[in-house]
Amino acid sequence: MYDIIVIGAGHAGIEAAMAACRMHKKVALVTLDIQMAGSMPCNPSVGGPAKGIVVREIDALGGLMPIVADQTALQFKMLNTTKGPGVWSLRVQSDKEEYKKQMASILQNTKGLTVIEDACTNLLIENQRVTGVHLKTHGNVLARAVILTTGTYMTSTILRGHTATVSGPEDQPTIQSLSAGLQEHGVRLFRLKTGTPPRILRDSIDFSKAEKQPGTPEFFSFSETTKPEDVLSFDRQEICHLIYTTPKTHEIIREHLQDSAMYSGLVKGVGPRYCPSIEDKLVRFADKERHQLFLEPESKSLETIYLQGFSTSMPIDVQEQMVHSLPGLENAKIVKYAYAIEYDAIDPLQMKPSMENKVIENLFTAGQVNGTSGYEEAAGQGLMAGINAALKIDGKEPFVLRRDEAYIGVMIDDLCTKGTKEPYRLLTSRAEYRLLLRHDNADQRLLEKGYQLGVVSKERYEQFQKKMETIQKTKELLQEVHIKPTESINAYLSSLGFDPLQHGCSALELLKRPQVTIKGLQSWIEQNIDASVARQIEIEVKYAGYIEKAKRDARHLQAMDQKKLPEGLDYLHMDNLRLEARQKLDQIRPSTLGQASRISGINPSDIAILSLCVKPHKK
Repeated sequence: MYDIIVIGAGHAGIEAAMAACRMHKKVALVTLDIQMAGSMPCNPSVGGPAKGIVVREIDALGGLMPIVADQTALQFKMLNTTKGPGVWSLRVQSDKEEYKKQMASILQNTKGLTVIEDACTNLLIENQRVTGVHLKTHGNVLARAVILTTGTYMTSTILRGHTATVSGPEDQPTIQSLSAGLQEHGVRLFRLKTGTPPRILRDSIDFSKAEKQPGTPEFFSFSETTKPEDVLSFDRQEICHLIYTTPKTHEIIREHLQDSAMYSGLVKGVGPRYCPSIEDKLVRFADKERHQLFLEPESKSLETIYLQGFSTSMPIDVQEQMVHSLPGLENAKIVKYAYAIEYDAIDPLQMKPSMENKVIENLFTAGQVNGTSGYEEAAGQGLMAGINAALKIDGKEPFVLRRDEAYIGVMIDDLCTKGTKEPYRLLTSRAEYRLLLRHDNADQRLLEKGYQLGVVSKERYEQFQKKMETIQKTKELLQEVHIKPTESINAYLSSLGFDPLQHGCSALELLKRPQVTIKGLQSWIEQNIDASVARQIEIEVKYAGYIEKAKRDARHLQAMDQKKLPEGLDYLHMDNLRLEARQKLDQIRPSTLGQASRISGINPSDIAILSLCVKPHKK
């Protein structure tokens, strides 16, 4: 008998199991092979636009992905630095083999966590409440809650050309019986598709025909606990390369379009809009003369290069022609051929904001089984599912992040309010308060919450408090530093295109000007300031007006989300509601007035009627 059983040791399963253990729950993690924990069957990378901020949020809530991603990174790169801080995002090129090894080791040595290598064939459900799982070898194992994180392994099929093979990613077995068991108890499933590009032997590539893509020289990390000495120095980091498709590549793809599993009629599921196959790119963007591709290393222990942007489900012989048409890959040797994979996912509209299923009590779901794509989205969901499963067992209120508090909150709200018909991917454009949800302030937004929940240690919390004290004292120092209109300061301002100072002002006041930095003012400040502290203060000072406006807007959202709707409302027979509103509200069953307002098709007059049903707010 366990408190919680987690099915699957992918990125969602790992975070779910570890969060529950930190909250002192007895946890069993069921996986086919523990050495595949944290596997990266597609991109050998972590982070990127919006996703990198999610990893920072996972760190602020005590998660594991940020720490291991830092320690096993081959390259660090901060993206979008020429734009505003609301879209800055860290991405690392990962050593996928080292990442798996570290994850497996941590899981096997975590107190309170039992790893069971077995296949889950079904859930044990009584009166629409999950009571455990049935394992192929170990039989029935009981638990008070179950977290399902099966990723793309549920009734999955590998598709290549005109061939369909029943299999999970990386030749792992698929789970066939879970889908039928879920559907039998009223869970809605739908088919999704994703894919992966070919892997190329490194020594068979002529890199002189590609553009070098180095990382960022400055120190950045996903975890606040990571120190510069914990990661590869810039001069030891790997270099990625950029190439482009050629007219010959496009000609080959168009000639063989009907040989692709996607266009032959073999694929039934919906593919990812924001990470399409190369043949889909040619069809959707027919006017583009070329598409960029990145050559990325997978691991120091592997001789393979990942061909980013060249996902395809073409037959093997056509893939050979396609790859050999690319610059530098004329003589390339393909080590692993590309494929598409189709799998069952659960309709996220049947999920509560706490990640618990609405149909089966005490069943939580996280990751790609909820219709998302990406390791980072999966890890964020897994973390929240682990926390909320532990809270449910303890009889406590669920932990739900608002849209103005975290990208994780945006993602979960999108899923359980709007649903998805294609693999969901986080984007900065999905977050209306993205200036509040930045890379630099994830710990300020979430770390105290993590400490109160018990997923962040006291030591980590005390370090955070010291950091905040340092930032405050530094701001006070900058306010006290009086800069006079001298020749040297005016020369500095002139170099940035500003008029000379006519009167003296504080260093903090001067920082409001674009391009003026603490580093640039260092000779007048006469005190060394940590780079990360400097970045934090510069953003707060330069964007103060915009940040305050975003906070005002967020307070309105917060007020709506505090107005809870009763669980048993009979929407279908509610007077004065439009028929469309009745149907959508009955399907989604929002937990708050704020969530109801974000449902597509619900208008202000519907919200006015619903407001009469709101529970009195407890102070």
